[in-house]
Amino acid sequence: MENARDSLDQEACYRAVLTRDPRFDGRFFTCVKTTGIYCRPVCPARTPKRENMSFVASAAAAEEAGFRACLRCRPETAPDMGAWRGTSNTVSRALGLIEAGALDSHSESGGDVDALAARLGVGERHLRRLFRQHLGAAPVSVAQTRRVLLAKALIHQTDLAMAEVALASGFGSVRRFNETFQGLYGRPPSALRRRAEKPGDAKTNEGVRLSLPYRAPYEVEAMLGALAARGDTVEDGVWRRELTPDADGATGEVSARFEDGNRLAVTVAASDLKALPGVLARVRRVFDLSADPEAIQRDLSADALLAPLLRARPGLRLPGAWMDEAADMASDRLEDEGLARRAEHWRPWRAYGALHLWEAGIDGAALMEMNDEKDAA
Repeated sequence: MENARDSLDQEACYRAVLTRDPRFDGRFFTCVKTTGIYCRPVCPARTPKRENMSFVASAAAAEEAGFRACLRCRPETAPDMGAWRGTSNTVSRALGLIEAGALDSHSESGGDVDALAARLGVGERHLRRLFRQHLGAAPVSVAQTRRVLLAKALIHQTDLAMAEVALASGFGSVRRFNETFQGLYGRPPSALRRRAEKPGDAKTNEGVRLSLPYRAPYEVEAMLGALAARGDTVEDGVWRRELTPDADGATGEVSARFEDGNRLAVTVAASDLKALPGVLARVRRVFDLSADPEAIQRDLSADALLAPLLRARPGLRLPGAWMDEAADMASDRLEDEGLARRAEHWRPWRAYGALHLWEAGIDGAALMEMNDEKDAA
């Protein structure tokens, strides 16, 4: 079976690194054999020799192969996407659950890959094969990389104590947290903060503040308008939601505001720091931060009706549900049955196609009428 590394065009990846092309940020990672470090394609460091470089589809694949994250380009700040986006419904759903803490030791599922596979309705071996194919790493490796990269973001962007960072990033204990960082970086996690920029204006009484990246273009006003229209609290450009024990495992509040640099600034004030990974995963889903606008435009533009709509508004995103247990990807869900026949050609982006038509004032009935007029002509 083809794995994630084999599916990458290694020479095309190398050319992207040479030009530091931002379009590829988050799509793959560069592993440097001579240093044991993996980087984003946009890393400002001098480009190594080609023979010393290989390219993988995910940060988890790089870490599973024994490479450690670059402290200069900081892979945890890359847009959350990869070569697997839009290719596997099961992988997409699994990653959402892992991001929310499904394989963390303190999760209700016990951090069990068998339990994760059961939730997805597939066998454990099949789930492992899918992860190897699309991400080049096992589910447990993906979960550990998520914990490590979230911990690094917390170390760099907040002034939380290291014990709090361990708790908030999903590690079962401070000892395990320290051992993991010592093994990956040859130093304790506190040393990364001393090497990093000074923590920003995070204030513990206001909550944990993090900056989540996304890929441009993004229609901010359209998203905030859609969230407000469905009943979410949006005031002066700030989105807010109360946290509840049943949904989030904690009480408190989460707020989000768009900031410069294609980032969403999120503040989470929770009664239990263990809730942080799940809350951040839901914020990403609500704001559709993991969308790949280039892939969406490329695939949907094959439809002559959608092509000009996508060119006009490439930054439209799908508002996501806070709680989402559906069995299919949000990007492929279709509520307008009138679009179903034509939308089969839009998979796995049917919902984006429907969104663009709705924004243009075209629903299923109008589309069928247009088709009838075309047939009559």
